[in-house]
Amino acid sequence: MLELQVLLSADRLQHWAWALVINAALIAAAQRLPLLTRAGWVQAGVLGTLLLGSLGWSGWWAVVLYLALGSLVTRLGFRRKQEQGLAEARGGRRGPENVWGSAATGAALALLTVLASAPVLLLKLGFAASFAAKLADTCGSEIGKRWGRTTVLITTLQPVPPGTEGAISLEGTAASLIGSALMALVMLQLGLLEGLGPWLLVAAVGLVATLLESLIGAGLQQRCSWLTNELVNALQTLIAAVLAMAAATLIGLA
Repeated sequence: MLELQVLLSADRLQHWAWALVINAALIAAAQRLPLLTRAGWVQAGVLGTLLLGSLGWSGWWAVVLYLALGSLVTRLGFRRKQEQGLAEARGGRRGPENVWGSAATGAALALLTVLASAPVLLLKLGFAASFAAKLADTCGSEIGKRWGRTTVLITTLQPVPPGTEGAISLEGTAASLIGSALMALVMLQLGLLEGLGPWLLVAAVGLVATLLESLIGAGLQQRCSWLTNELVNALQTLIAAVLAMAAATLIGLA
């Protein structure tokens, strides 16, 4: 028994070592892409290693596709958003704070799946919901800032300028739903979700968590100087994961 445990430990260490080597090589090759800052790429390598080591290629591809989709949405109408002062800083490149603000919850849930007694299906559902919510937020924010015709504060429904914390628009909300459903579909195709029920749940939770994030932005974030956008993003993904796992448990989806 002891020899078997040692062998399993050696295999696991080798698996993680390969995950590190593969991600280091991929990050070195990808750094020329205008998606992340240099420090952001380093942290993306750490994240990629955690995901490949815990969830395998399905988890790794899920986050790569999230990053690609989010960056694509950010670039839509970018010149116009720059002229209005609403564009993302650094030409839309994400830094370490953006990487972990988006992925800390998902990375933690992915790591929990390696535990012997872990409820893997439930943790994968939470993982999927966290990234669905984040893509929903990105789509809603970027589309709303560029094409939202009437932007209102979610708490009062009073008109506010585009880009205001807690602001929503009909166009942005519709984009959030599409973004959440799209990310849930990616998770379904990668095998991280199983069946129509989990897909619908994750898509719905992604939108709900995005609206709750707007409430936090309009309320708490205005009063708490330490509550940065990155912390709010992390809180949104945590809310999405908890809501999805709780709902799945209640209705028997996982």
